[in-house]
Amino acid sequence: MEEVELVDHYLYTKDHEWVEIDGETATVGITEYAQASLGDITFIELPSIDDEVEQFGDFASVESVKAASDIFAPVSGSVAEVNTELEEEPGLINKSCYEKGWIAKIAIADIEEKNSLMTADEYQNFLVSSG
Repeated sequence: MEEVELVDHYLYTKDHEWVEIDGETATVGITEYAQASLGDITFIELPSIDDEVEQFGDFASVESVKAASDIFAPVSGSVAEVNTELEEEPGLINKSCYEKGWIAKIAIADIEEKNSLMTADEYQNFLVSSG
């Protein structure tokens, strides 16, 4: 399997979400691998502001030309912000999954949950071993 683009300081889940933790806020999206596997994303169902989310619980979903897929929260907390640009242009996830294609920002309930996420190297190894 070829290497996919990863951001070294992000953390990753086995369900192919990425998270950037800044203080008590987690910005969440899907990885390069996930968007490539899904193909052209045509629709996203975003969470609502103040939704309570559980770590690894589904909180959003995307639809593509190939499939529909749930998006899982990498950390527990409360949805603080959503990327409303995706409602008009869900393809931003395909074009720029790490910068413009982020899905939501979560106010983190328990920062220790980050310890159950993978580093970029661990995620790359996970992709190689599962692919």
